[in-house]
Amino acid sequence: MEKLIEIRNVTLLYDTTPVLKNVDLDVWENDFLGIIGPNGGGKTTLLKVILGLMKPAEGSISFFDCGKPVSSLKIGYLPQINPIDKRFPISVYEVIASGLAGEKPRFRDFTVLQKKQIRELIVRMGLEQFSKRAIGELSGGQLQRTLLARAVVSNPQILILDEPNTYVDKNFESRFYELLEEINKETAIMLVSHDVGTLFTMVKNVACVNETLHYHYGSDISDDWLNLTYTCPIEIVGHGDFPHRVLKKH
Repeated sequence: MEKLIEIRNVTLLYDTTPVLKNVDLDVWENDFLGIIGPNGGGKTTLLKVILGLMKPAEGSISFFDCGKPVSSLKIGYLPQINPIDKRFPISVYEVIASGLAGEKPRFRDFTVLQKKQIRELIVRMGLEQFSKRAIGELSGGQLQRTLLARAVVSNPQILILDEPNTYVDKNFESRFYELLEEINKETAIMLVSHDVGTLFTMVKNVACVNETLHYHYGSDISDDWLNLTYTCPIEIVGHGDFPHRVLKKH
C-alpha cells in the first residue's frame, strides 16, 4: 500500500494562538480515515492545510503518487458549509459536470468519455430523475448527493469530506454512507464527523485532532482512548440503526 500524504511537525497559528501543534499524519492509498475531535480542535484547519488553503507556520506536507514525490494530488472536496447559491439557475447535471471543468478542453464541449462519466455517476447517486432539475428545487439530501458527485466525478486520488451529513436528510443517511463505502473501493477518504459512533462503523483508521493529533490504527476504539484524546469524557449511546457517541456532562 502506497503513501499519498505525509504531514510532519505541522504547527499553525491564528495570530499567536496555536490551532495545530506538531501534527504528524500519514494518509495511505485506499485508506478511510475518520477525523474526530472537539469543536475548535483544528479538524477543519487540518483539512485546509492539506488542500493548500492555509499555510502552516512550521512543518511540511508532502504528496506521493505511486511512491514518488509529486507537487500535488487530485483531491475531491466536500466542505462543511454548502458553497452553492440555490437561487443560481444551474441544473444537477451542470453542477456535477463542473467537477470536470479543469479537465475540459478549452472552448470545447466535454468529451464523449467525460459525458459518460457524468451520466454514470448520476445513476450511481440515484439522481436520474433530477438531472435536469434546478438545484433550487432539490431537498437537502438530493443536493448533498449532487455535491458529492461533483467531488468524485474526476476520479480523485483522495476525497476529503468535512461533516458531510450536515445537510443529509435522515431518510438518505444510510444510503449516503453506503455510497462512501463504494467510493472507498477506488479512492482514499478523509472524513471529519462529530457522529463518531457511526463513523467508527465505517472507517479503517481514526485520528483525533485537538490541537495535537492522536492516531489510532483500526476503528476498534476504547473509551479510555477517546477520553484521553478528547480531554473530556465520552460515552456510547445506541440510537436507531446507528450508534452515536455523545459527550458526557462535564
